[in-house]
Amino acid sequence: MKPKLLSLLLMGLYAASAAAVEPFVVKDIRVEGIQRTEAGTVFSYLPVKVGETLDDAKAAAAIKTLFATGFFKDVRLETDNGVLIVMLQERPAISQIDFVGLKEFTKEQLKDGLKQIGVTESRIFDKALLDKAEQELKRQYLSRGRYAMSVTTTVTPLERNRVAINFNVDEGDVAKIREINIVGGEAFKEKDLLDLFVLSTPNWMSWFTKNDQYSKQKLSADLETLRSYYLNQGYLEFNVDSTQVSITPDKQNIYITINVTEGQKYTVSDIRMGGEMLVPEEELRKLVKLNPGDVFSRERLTESTKAISDRLGNDGYAFANVNAVPELNKEKREAAFTFFVDPGRRVYIRRINIAGNTRTRDEVIRRELRQMESGWYASDKIARSRVRLERLSYFSEVNVETPAVAGTTDQVDMNVNVTEKPTGSVMAGIGFSSSEGLILSGAISQANVFGSGNMLSTQVNSGKINTVYSVSYTDPYYTVDGISRGFDVYKRKVDATSLSIAKYNTDSLGAGVRFGIPLNELNTLNVGLSAESLKISVFDDSPQRYKDYVAKSGELNRTLRLDAGVARDSRDSLTYPTAGSLQRMFGEFGLPGGDLKYYKLSYQHQWLYPISRVFTLMLNGEAGVAGSYGDKDFPFFKNFYAGGNTSVRGYKTSSLGLKDPDGNAYGGTKRVVGNVEVLFPFPGMKNDRALRMSVFVDAGQVYDQGQKVSVGDLRYSTGVAVSWYSPMGPMKFSLAKPLNAKDGDKPETFQFLMGTVF
Repeated sequence: MKPKLLSLLLMGLYAASAAAVEPFVVKDIRVEGIQRTEAGTVFSYLPVKVGETLDDAKAAAAIKTLFATGFFKDVRLETDNGVLIVMLQERPAISQIDFVGLKEFTKEQLKDGLKQIGVTESRIFDKALLDKAEQELKRQYLSRGRYAMSVTTTVTPLERNRVAINFNVDEGDVAKIREINIVGGEAFKEKDLLDLFVLSTPNWMSWFTKNDQYSKQKLSADLETLRSYYLNQGYLEFNVDSTQVSITPDKQNIYITINVTEGQKYTVSDIRMGGEMLVPEEELRKLVKLNPGDVFSRERLTESTKAISDRLGNDGYAFANVNAVPELNKEKREAAFTFFVDPGRRVYIRRINIAGNTRTRDEVIRRELRQMESGWYASDKIARSRVRLERLSYFSEVNVETPAVAGTTDQVDMNVNVTEKPTGSVMAGIGFSSSEGLILSGAISQANVFGSGNMLSTQVNSGKINTVYSVSYTDPYYTVDGISRGFDVYKRKVDATSLSIAKYNTDSLGAGVRFGIPLNELNTLNVGLSAESLKISVFDDSPQRYKDYVAKSGELNRTLRLDAGVARDSRDSLTYPTAGSLQRMFGEFGLPGGDLKYYKLSYQHQWLYPISRVFTLMLNGEAGVAGSYGDKDFPFFKNFYAGGNTSVRGYKTSSLGLKDPDGNAYGGTKRVVGNVEVLFPFPGMKNDRALRMSVFVDAGQVYDQGQKVSVGDLRYSTGVAVSWYSPMGPMKFSLAKPLNAKDGDKPETFQFLMGTVF
């Protein structure tokens, strides 16, 4: 056919279409061919109503509008004596979506991804979306490193104008990172630089971490880590020039090449202050972590600007801006920095808004806040408020925001948003430890009774050594100043025959009241008074000194006991500390009026220091001394003990010190324990804060009455340990070797404590 003739025919068809409708007044509208779509839905899209005149323009608009809904694959308009007939052919609906060959994902996970692009059951089927659906599936698999994945899609027509979509997936094998190369790095060993990365070549933990699978996001994070490392070592001009990621033709192996320019190493030549000084310059200079002569470190520079900004924020300057402007001397490889301070306007807190607490009362949250309404903005008080709320353990998340008040320049609101978590529990447990054997336990507790912040708990613990039944109640705000008050009722049985100590049993029943008095944000004074009835049992093979004590004091002893202590805790975390310290002094006293008159004093000092981004040094020292007063002997069952997982690892629990003829330890009235430990993430689990490993050196000993404390009597051990706050409960394992075991000592290389909750 000639092109001219074809164009004439097309023009003729268009003209016929344009003249297909003679204008007429619509007397009625009838819709035919629909099965699922309501007639009212069709009427709502039509641009013409009954009584209006239908012409070519309105007819074309009606067809275009109905097609645009996506519900129909064919639309025709017909007339019959003034009646407009809308002839429709609906698109099929998706009846079901199924997958074959899935291992990496569940069907629900992939269906959720397809739903985002409009492919889901009960929706209208559109062939144009199938390509998008396949691309979405490939994207999901690429995120898991399965670059060889392929998918075949089958669409099966069903009755009642429906279709079934089946995705046949061939997942292929996971592509592994076989090599990562850093080109251009000379100052540091490539191995040391690669240790900074999350991505890695396959290792023995890759099955769990998946870090040998390429991820664009992880690579970007690793490059930023690399950049930060160089900048913190003085390489001010360091740059990542390019990154190449290549995959082998079989899509099984990935090779990553990173090209860098290190530049020169810079030192700090001078530190200057500029801008508006609302705080004495000398005070601000003390906050700067860099000094002339130091190697440049971006980390310390950032800490300095933040410290200055926070200091101004403590005085109400919430929007203070501090910029460190460098002046480079490339010849001398020196950098001078000027800290320009712009405090902005001083602001105060207009209102504190609390949201998200459906169960916890507002007052429980507000009493933990250190920032007050109508007070000057103080960043340290706001930060402390967040920490105090997180330490309540009532909330899974605490967010604090300080948005500016619209229409003002000196006011902000403090919005506290919390996400509550369950605070009550009914728990049954079973555990096993190398010292106590099988442990059965159960507890019912509510840490936030009726949203009041009060705590009520009952506990049952059945071990081979300790059997405990207790009920406790605590009101953390017995007074508005934050003094807490608690009550305890307990029944405790200790079976020492299962330990490596001289044989005896005790069975006690007691009740007490205790108070916690906050001295400041870090220091707390604790005082408690309790009455206790205790029965002592000795055996034929018990030491003679135990038999003599029972013969003199009797089997049944009633005690009025005073507990007093003070603690200072500045650690940055309770479960994964990396910095700060803990100091505790505690005393237990048998008061006049009871059968036992004794004292027992303990002191602990724990100090943590981050050696690097990975390693933390922990030093721990403990000392204790005990004795009696009046004409009473010191109760032997109050003795100190050492050895085991919580003191000197590598020696059997409570086995150190003087021993009876059977080799069982007496314990003692003096105790010394020291631990030096280097903590670090478990290899291959860098970002898992629940799993931690350490190497340690322990030392300790207990000394009997009349025995002098001698360093030469200390027992030492060294080894490795693992602690894991698992979903099933805390677990601790240690492998230790005694360094100076003597005759009669009881070494124990492997020690552990583990439990589970069901």
